[in-house]
Amino acid sequence: MPTLLSVNLNKIALIRNSRGRDYPSVEHFARIALENGASGVTIHPRPDQRHARNADAMALAALVKDFAGAELNIEGYPSREFLDVVLQARPAQCTLVPDEPGQITSDHGWDIRSHLTFLQEVVAELHAAGVRVSLFVDPDPAQVALAPQTGADRVELYTEDYALKHGEGSHASVIDSYVQAGAAASQAGLGLNAGHDLNLDNLADFLSAVRGVNEVSIGHALTVEALEQGYANVVRQYVAICQAAG
Repeated sequence: MPTLLSVNLNKIALIRNSRGRDYPSVEHFARIALENGASGVTIHPRPDQRHARNADAMALAALVKDFAGAELNIEGYPSREFLDVVLQARPAQCTLVPDEPGQITSDHGWDIRSHLTFLQEVVAELHAAGVRVSLFVDPDPAQVALAPQTGADRVELYTEDYALKHGEGSHASVIDSYVQAGAAASQAGLGLNAGHDLNLDNLADFLSAVRGVNEVSIGHALTVEALEQGYANVVRQYVAICQAAG
């Protein structure tokens, strides 16, 4: 089975929020992603609503229904407010992330042993609503091996360390931990996702080493790459309009 791409739309939402109106539209860019081969879209609404908002969950839940097989993944810390949003939107997948309220971005996976009872309760509630559950974890086979005790369906490997080392040309020093974590997921009967700082330069190497990845979630790098690879073309179009008017 090929690895599926879920496009994270948080950075589109961040740009939208900076102007106080619905431009750029998160729904519009979700549709572009799905029309061009993405299998799903992801949002991570945080308590301060600084990028994806709770309302985006409902809008995207409706939009993915226009695309056969497309999925919405909602990420976040399972506070009561977050869970209420997820239960209302009923996405295909909810990825539970151990974020503090003020975190800029996710920077670690769950300590499952310390949060086992809490995670069991949350997973059970989401399963009762028909939502698949993934746990955001470090590339630690021991943590992955504990995940089935929560009832979760998948784990998502936190890939920032791999991405940083790949940029330095030294990812061979860390890739084995991801390979072992992926193998632990397979042995435990868990699905396997991955995300955080994956990009056009490092994704192929990751997927060639870590086999059986069901889904990657990519947003920040994808947005930057889209700006880099399309920005010059748009500037040229503006210049042409201005020159023609002269």
